[in-house]
Amino acid sequence: MEDAAESLSSTHPTDADCIPTIMESPKVSNSDVSSSEEHTPSDTAELPHLVIQLIQCQQCSRPLRSPLRLPCGNSICRECLPALRLRTGITYPVAEGRDQEFTCFWKGSKACVGDHCVGDCGADVLLGKLVGLFGEILGSEANKANNVPQDLSRDDGPLLRWKTDGRNQNRSAQLQRHGWLGGLYNLALEGRFPSDACEVIYGDSTTPAGSIESQDLIHFQTLRDSLRAELDCQVCYSLVLDPMTTPCGHTFCRKCVARVLDHTDLCPICRRKLGMPNDLQSQPVNQTVTRLVDYLFPDQISLRRETSAQDETGPGYEKNLPLFVCTLSFPTMPTFLHVFEPRYRLMIRRVLASGNGKFGMVMHNRQRRALPGQREDVPFVQYGTLLMIERYELLPDGRSLVVATGVSRFRILDSGMRDGYFVARTERVDDVSLAEEERLESMETSTDGVNALPEENESDPPLDSMSTQQLLLLAREFISNQRISGAPWLHPRVMLAYGPIPTDAALFPWWFASILPISEEEKYPILAATSVRERLKISAKWARQLEARDW
Repeated sequence: MEDAAESLSSTHPTDADCIPTIMESPKVSNSDVSSSEEHTPSDTAELPHLVIQLIQCQQCSRPLRSPLRLPCGNSICRECLPALRLRTGITYPVAEGRDQEFTCFWKGSKACVGDHCVGDCGADVLLGKLVGLFGEILGSEANKANNVPQDLSRDDGPLLRWKTDGRNQNRSAQLQRHGWLGGLYNLALEGRFPSDACEVIYGDSTTPAGSIESQDLIHFQTLRDSLRAELDCQVCYSLVLDPMTTPCGHTFCRKCVARVLDHTDLCPICRRKLGMPNDLQSQPVNQTVTRLVDYLFPDQISLRRETSAQDETGPGYEKNLPLFVCTLSFPTMPTFLHVFEPRYRLMIRRVLASGNGKFGMVMHNRQRRALPGQREDVPFVQYGTLLMIERYELLPDGRSLVVATGVSRFRILDSGMRDGYFVARTERVDDVSLAEEERLESMETSTDGVNALPEENESDPPLDSMSTQQLLLLAREFISNQRISGAPWLHPRVMLAYGPIPTDAALFPWWFASILPISEEEKYPILAATSVRERLKISAKWARQLEARDW
């Protein structure tokens, strides 16, 4: 790791913006000197260095080997991962790889936050296939040339000259006799063509220019066709748009991932848990795949963007969610309903007939108190929980018994009436990213000694200074003490309905809020909290307040 980190300073570009994209790819003229004009596909054969740079690692300058996806959306060779260091002040989540971090070297990238957790990096199946195609098509020509005696392959090849970005150094190399594309690929394979090379000059070739151009055009078209066959999203089966790579290493359109998450948390290809937030707009796209698509297929991707924009504004883009105005519900927790009002009988029948079994539950703000997120013009609060019907029993007199499970949270944007019950236009509420979760904990617990559990004779420490795991332990110990003392709200039937005490910090606050004997107005703020740590602080606060009460 130390060697990789040391070589970084001498090999990575000083400005990542020099990586070619469709908007900034230079175009060579007959003089063979690159400029900053926008290219067209027909020009690409004249710009083989831009094609090769699309797949070069920014640290070792070789074609990506076992591509590793970084949280900022960029990619490096797995073996080029910079030196790692231990992370401090972080206790949640407890997962492999989350105790180490490194500094990303894409300093010029707007999407890069600088420091990355190792646990947020992962394989990139699609990019591995794409780089492999480069090797199969261009490397085969390089292998043929390697069978030629060294003196002939080197001396008879064309001369390539370039400058290294940021260092203004003139460098050159003699290519082997298999065209510009194949020669440059082989040069990159040897690590002798830097990924930040610019002002590239193709000249002094002893091979007729027409032969080189014809050979490169054939190789480029073959490469382009082969890459296109791999760049279809496996959800919409169109050219991948805003490619997003899942933790399991598979790549889909950003919108396709969002649609999948509306129905399941499993990858459409490998069926592993995605572990991704439903709000994907803040998540970076796969930068390397994006550059490949934008550079090689500009017309097709432009048409895809236009079509996608039209779809967004089409009918049915925003749906009305039926609302059951009654009580608080929480994600992952069951809600037990006795439906007897005619309007809600109708609503439940329609929900079942729709096939998705989903409706929203919001708390009725009967006293019109100024609660967080309260809407003054309607008799319910702004934050609620999306429920899915798990069990439904219709009674002879038309009433029904419903058991529904919390799926996710939402915020009401607008609402109206339909046949006596409310419907609303909502947006999903998701937690902050794991990186932000860890940053919050590290920031709040960055004083000496806060990670150690307090002594028995020590006064209660401030909740903000406690680690996430300490907050969980405090609330769980309160539950254990209350069970020993025979608290009626912890009756075995309650435990049977809501399950045992969760050990997962993300699940515990929802379970705690479901069974705790306090008012719903006191519980409501936990529904709007967007971090596990914040919900655990609320839970720990409840525990301390209830411990001080005279039951």
